[in-house]
Amino acid sequence: MERAITGFRRDEDGDWIAELACGHCRHVRHRPPWFDRPWTRTGTGRQAMLGRLLTYGLCAQAADASEDTSTARD
Repeated sequence: MERAITGFRRDEDGDWIAELACGHCRHVRHRPPWFDRPWTRTGTGRQAMLGRLLTYGLCAQAADASEDTSTARD
């Protein structure tokens, strides 16, 4: 599912974490070639990403699980 970015903070290793509207957080590292997010390196870049949507798999998994239990009948 896609969630809006509401803020940023750093973890204990100094990597950036996006705070999402759903209350979850997701790392947004810039480590080419695996993670190409140069916008994380500047305050201006991070500021420009506020409100943008970021895919977050755990929200999708939770939604799928709740659908499975709500449709199951004895």
